[in-house]
Order: sequence, then structure tokens, then C-alpha cells
Amino acid sequence: MHYLLFYEAVKDYAALRLQYREAHLAYAKKAVERGELLLGGAFANPVNGAALLFNADSPKVAETFAMNDPYVVNGLVIKWHVREWTTVVGPWAAKYVNVKWA
Repeated sequence: MHYLLFYEAVKDYAALRLQYREAHLAYAKKAVERGELLLGGAFANPVNGAALLFNADSPKVAETFAMNDPYVVNGLVIKWHVREWTTVVGPWAAKYVNVKWA
């Protein structure tokens, strides 16, 4: 299953995150190595949050990631939530649907 983790960040997030960026990326890299985190990155224009895509059996993996992320722990993320995402098209789709294209 796929889960999306959404972050809502503080004002000036782009500048404030620099001091925690190395720790955040090292933390994220470990989740990638475990096969949990597939993609992640900040929103652009404005840089006011982020989204991360997880592959897991339950939302607990994404929730645990958020609760221990240096950006969250240090107050750069003011709000976060996880949504289950039913992916059906594409090479990483969890429930691939064979569609006949016109």
C-alpha cells in the first residue's frame, strides 16, 4: 500500500530548514534504505510544505517517520497528516489496473 505524508511548514521554512537539512536527509535516507520511503520533497512556489510517498502495510510507518523527523521535532513542520493512496497506474502502482488505452 502507498501512503502520502503531507507537511505544512512554518513561514520562512526554506531558510529555517537549512540548519536541520543534513539530519533530515540522513533520516530520510534510512527510510529509503528500508524500502519504506519512495519519494519525498518540498513544495515549490511557495516553499511552504512537503509531501513524502511511503510503501508500507499500514500508515504507522509514515506516522512514525513524521513524529521523529528532525523538521517536525524542531518545530519547522507545524502540521502533518497521512493519507492512504490507492495507486493503480504506473511502474510503482500498488494495485496495478491493466487499462486498454484508445
